[in-house]
Amino acid sequence: MTRTKSSSADNATSRNPGEAELEFENTFPVLPLPDGVVLPNMVVTIALESEEAQAAADAALATGNELLLVPRVEGRYAKVGVVANIETAGEMPDGKRGLVLRALRRVHLGSATTGPVALSVGVLWISTTEVDEGSVLPATRELAQEYRLTVEAYVERQQGGRATLQLSGIEDPSALADTIVYWPELTLERRVEALETVDVDARLHLVLSWIRDALAELELKEKIRTDVSEGMEKQQREFLLRQQLAAIRKELGEGSESESVVEGYRTRLEEINPSADVRKAVEREIDRFERMSEQNPEQAWIRNWLDTVFGLPWSTRSADQLDVQLARSVLDADTTGLSDAKDRIVEWLAVRKLRAQRQENVEQIEPQGEIIGTGTGVSKSRRGDGTTIILVGPPGVGKTSLGESVARAMGRQFVRVALGGVRDEAEIRGHRRTYVGAKAGRIVDAIRDAGTMNPVIVLDEIDKLATGWSGDPASALLEVLDPAQNHTFRDHYLELDLDLSDVIFIATANTLDTIPAALLDRMETIMVDGYTDMEKVGIARNHLLPRQLDLHGLRKGSDDVVVSDTVLRGIVEGYTREAGVRSFERQIAKLLRKSALRVAVDPDARPVRIESLDELVGLIGRPKRMIEEITERTNAPGVATGLAVTGAGGDVLFVETTSMPSLGESSITITGQLGDVMKESASIAMSFVRANAEELGVASTAFDGRRFHVHFPAGAVPKDGPSAGIAMTTAIVSLLTGRPVNPTVAMTGEVTLQGNVLPIGGVKQKLLAAHRAGIKTVIIPKRNEVDLDDVPAEIRNELTIHALDNVRDVVRLALV
Repeated sequence: MTRTKSSSADNATSRNPGEAELEFENTFPVLPLPDGVVLPNMVVTIALESEEAQAAADAALATGNELLLVPRVEGRYAKVGVVANIETAGEMPDGKRGLVLRALRRVHLGSATTGPVALSVGVLWISTTEVDEGSVLPATRELAQEYRLTVEAYVERQQGGRATLQLSGIEDPSALADTIVYWPELTLERRVEALETVDVDARLHLVLSWIRDALAELELKEKIRTDVSEGMEKQQREFLLRQQLAAIRKELGEGSESESVVEGYRTRLEEINPSADVRKAVEREIDRFERMSEQNPEQAWIRNWLDTVFGLPWSTRSADQLDVQLARSVLDADTTGLSDAKDRIVEWLAVRKLRAQRQENVEQIEPQGEIIGTGTGVSKSRRGDGTTIILVGPPGVGKTSLGESVARAMGRQFVRVALGGVRDEAEIRGHRRTYVGAKAGRIVDAIRDAGTMNPVIVLDEIDKLATGWSGDPASALLEVLDPAQNHTFRDHYLELDLDLSDVIFIATANTLDTIPAALLDRMETIMVDGYTDMEKVGIARNHLLPRQLDLHGLRKGSDDVVVSDTVLRGIVEGYTREAGVRSFERQIAKLLRKSALRVAVDPDARPVRIESLDELVGLIGRPKRMIEEITERTNAPGVATGLAVTGAGGDVLFVETTSMPSLGESSITITGQLGDVMKESASIAMSFVRANAEELGVASTAFDGRRFHVHFPAGAVPKDGPSAGIAMTTAIVSLLTGRPVNPTVAMTGEVTLQGNVLPIGGVKQKLLAAHRAGIKTVIIPKRNEVDLDDVPAEIRNELTIHALDNVRDVVRLALV
């Protein structure tokens, strides 16, 4: 066999610091290992599949049965190999040649020699000594013991794994470190690294670090599995994977956005300090939000719900200002007139003040009183006084402004809830959370907007609620306005008890006819009937004129425009027919627009003085006097002037009658979009006149072969009620006797078949309407005489009021 030194630098081997001493050189045939590593003391069976391997086996069998086993990784040979002895050579079950080898010692690879049969490599033997108890250093012994314990811990934690490291009976530290090759999860590169690490201590450090990393990975997986399993509903594999991912992010310190949101929610929960029931419900939703994946659409629903809950002022309340004198001064400053309404509100505040004082005394004597309700705890005696006010009156009289004045007088927040046209019950109580786009109702929104749990909430236009296919909102208000129930009001969206007992509800309406009886029963009615002419002038001087001057860019006082009270009174009497002041304000705005044009064109025209009615005519046109219209319409027999109450306040109502020949029996036709009650009143009036014709001065043959027609003009306006009974009777008698009705006389009252005049409602509004129309004499039922105390004295002084109880007296007084 010839030897040739290899010049390849890859096969040259240098000595590394810390390696054992190299003794001498020998040459062995090389058996490459392309996918495995053999360490000393291992017994392995190798199939000779390649020609190179068979040549190496033949050379070894011919020269002493020893082979050099060298791993080959990524096209290169390892720097360290193992000399192995051929124990057996033969044929394997598949017919291929095979060898049973026993690995002996590590060797460093030296120079390579190409022989006629196989590749041979010279080796440098690595010296070794027999191992006994006394020859092992303490540090090496400690490393070996730590490696043994770490491997045992790994095998114990490997649940169902393929841990096959067997360490019992192995005392040699080098052999103990070499057992790492039996670990099936170890990569080929690491097996080669273990083979090439000759120093025992270094090899122990190396394999110990590997097994430590594997053990730490096992512990982390077990911890993740434990964290995910606790409190988790094992329903689907996808949920499990997401939880594992969340736990991994938590261990890596890579918290998601939802985690920071959850922490924010928990902090806000401590800040709002709700009741125990509310806290429990909120915590349950926060936990659901935290467990839920960000891709789940329900997470957005829960987040909206939590934002709504945290937007409510659970523990915030305004301190009540219960100074009755201050409240009265605030109401007088904000509103002119409406003395009855302001008196009732001041009385209401006085009651609240006394109840609050009594409660303070009770708390001083019995500090451990019963606490019920929700929020931070509200004692039963500290709930609202059980009164909800409804302000009823025509448009423009200041009902909403009066509610705002109440809030300012008490030092509370003010919120207005517009109910006009609302036809969905969910607008009040909210939508169920199962619906797409669900949200809380208007009551919850009002509490949130107010920022306190005890605001003044004005339920505006409560008489304009409508019933639709989605429910009756008026029925939903029953719980809101009931003092026995509203301390546990539940909105469908929140599904939490919301205490409304300390909220002051003030409803407004133009009429009571469309309000359900059950809802009306929960409110105390305060009539706001309208203003007298002098009150309107005062309102214009104190409120309307300054506001309009500011809106039109004109300076207040006498710098730009001067308007006299005579002009203001002229606008009221000649240009507006209303109970409120909205039309009045529009006329003032029209007047100031004309004045602003003068000032803008000619700045030297300041101040523009409007002090006479003649100047008023030139600016806003001629007045429309109602008394002239009444005189024109009642100058013929058969027409009478009645008084009525509509949603816009009191109004003048005309009754027209006529007759015509009829081929059949006498009959009556009634027109004017009338209700059943009003039609019955017309029939009653006709029957009374026919039964008492002689007494009333009507010819007995006046009804023969005649058809009568009773008509109420303004046919587009619905009309109903019995209060036009005496007006219809008077109009029929006027028609049949040919005597016209006095144009300055208006009347109201219900008539019976016996001719009795029965009482009606709305006397104050009707008298105010008569005064606005220029009527001088008014006939009312005798039993309504007590209602005259509510009529302002200036109106009573300018009207001649007759209180009668028989329609015969009405006819004698009204006919010319």
